[in-house]
Amino acid sequence: MASPVARESLAPPSHVLDAPDADPMSDPKLKRQVEVARSVAYHLLKGIKMIGMYRHNESKYGEYLMKAHAALVAYHEEFGPLQLKVDLTNFQLHKQDLFSEDSQLPYKFFKDGIRQLIFRPGFTVEELTAFTTISLSDPDRGAEDINAQLWRAQMPNFEYIMVEGFRMDEFSEEEVQVEVDKVVDYLQRRLRTASDDFLRFARVTEEDLEMKLDHVEQMRGVVITGITADPTFKARVQKDVHDEENQRLFPKLISAVFQVVESGVDDAELLTDMFTQLLDAMLLQEDFTIINQVVLKLKAMEQRLGSDSAVGRLLRNFTSHMGEETRVNRVADIIKTTRLKNPQEIVRYLSNLGPESVPLWLDALEVIELPENRVLLCDVLIPFAKEQPDPFVNRLQSDKPQIVRDMIYVLDRANHPDKIRFFATVLKSRNLAVKLEVMGIIARGRTGEARKMIAAMLEDDTQQVRIQAARVLPEFDREKAFLDLMKLVKDPKFEKRSAEEHEAIYSAIGSTGVTGALAYFTQLLQVKGGLFNKEKVKQDKILAVAGLGGACNIQTAKLLQEVIEDKSQPPEVTNHAKRHLGRVRKALFGSAEKEG
Repeated sequence: MASPVARESLAPPSHVLDAPDADPMSDPKLKRQVEVARSVAYHLLKGIKMIGMYRHNESKYGEYLMKAHAALVAYHEEFGPLQLKVDLTNFQLHKQDLFSEDSQLPYKFFKDGIRQLIFRPGFTVEELTAFTTISLSDPDRGAEDINAQLWRAQMPNFEYIMVEGFRMDEFSEEEVQVEVDKVVDYLQRRLRTASDDFLRFARVTEEDLEMKLDHVEQMRGVVITGITADPTFKARVQKDVHDEENQRLFPKLISAVFQVVESGVDDAELLTDMFTQLLDAMLLQEDFTIINQVVLKLKAMEQRLGSDSAVGRLLRNFTSHMGEETRVNRVADIIKTTRLKNPQEIVRYLSNLGPESVPLWLDALEVIELPENRVLLCDVLIPFAKEQPDPFVNRLQSDKPQIVRDMIYVLDRANHPDKIRFFATVLKSRNLAVKLEVMGIIARGRTGEARKMIAAMLEDDTQQVRIQAARVLPEFDREKAFLDLMKLVKDPKFEKRSAEEHEAIYSAIGSTGVTGALAYFTQLLQVKGGLFNKEKVKQDKILAVAGLGGACNIQTAKLLQEVIEDKSQPPEVTNHAKRHLGRVRKALFGSAEKEG
């Protein structure tokens, strides 16, 4: 099972210490060891990304992690156990970062006091899957602490080392204890105060800083004796903290920041750094309202001072940082599965970004699970699609049907002049549902080019596509559609097609509503069957009835009634006419029983 090893020192034990201060990469063996470990980290991140995209498909998790497990097995075979040091934003081996860039993954372990992860030989795919699932969980949103989950996971080939206590290498335990006692005494005195200011104990003054606990990274397990707070008191404190943060602290902070700007500071780099930190704080709080207010305020100042002013440069830098990959991913994580209380604030945030962030948002779109949030993001991207359609057109070739649908939606709503040409590439797709959807959109174009594309689909290899093409063709030009469909019916190859397609084509002919179609159906219904063609004549009459039903007007309703009353017609034809008459009456009058 996964076993935590508690230590009373912030320094790891001697058997897991990294190499000496000399550069470990100068040793070929250590360099090789780090390279193999980086391969494990690389494939682990790829597996985590795949799991994030297909979170619902839990049965595939092991498959997504196979390459990471193979890399881990290769490490075990060459070097034995893999012992990783947990840093704030990275995993390390011999003081070398394993991830190519900072990651949020190590922080989940670091904040729970875990400083070493040890993967021993024999570590299975199932154990790796369990470890990855725990890594992706979010204790801030209801999941158990990482420690508790690792304890329950029962991974026999995995261990982790936790840091506890206050011991520091430079000081004895007695010296550290004195400093801890100062902290405890300070907190106790704050709790005993008679003041109504219950938040006072959380504030720091210059006197408090004299304790100089610079080398204490964590303080855990401090217990202060006293009267237990009741639920009412807890709720009151929580409300005070919330009000302090949202109603007073952040507005005051924004006001103070703009006072600095308006005081005449023209150091664009300093201002950008200050506002970027503010942006990150607001993203962590998921407070898009304040971010939008900052942008609005900067735009107003830019109009007053000019686009070449320090404020103008600050505005451009600020909005540029808003569209950077890490912040785009943060917003994507927020809207991935969360039903938004104020979706318009998200829309305003996204609308402030430039076209350079479009590829990042298209990547983020792939992981958003809630349909309403996908539509929200697609609506924001519509103006960009009209100006720069290439990123959207390129994704029409995606093997993910939902992405193709999203791109079709954006390009269609953007009403780009070449959208019909863009959609032509989708008609070559092997995904039938997407293909049919695009045909419906093309049919709304009502242009000659669109009609030509739909008419060509009458010869497609797939029956559903041919039927869809026949149904939408009359929406362009009824006379031309009648001629195209009649040409199809007269083709000798038409007889080899299915009965379902025959009826759909005749119904489409009827939907043209032209005089020639009604005359053709009437002619078929008047033919008398002979000894050798009786079955063929009956089938033609059934198709003629389907054509009259497809026309769906008063005139064809009367013709269907006449067919029903004609005693010379075969029973199969009259029964078919009854069904179609019921549908026509329902479409015309809202009730199958109501007469015209």
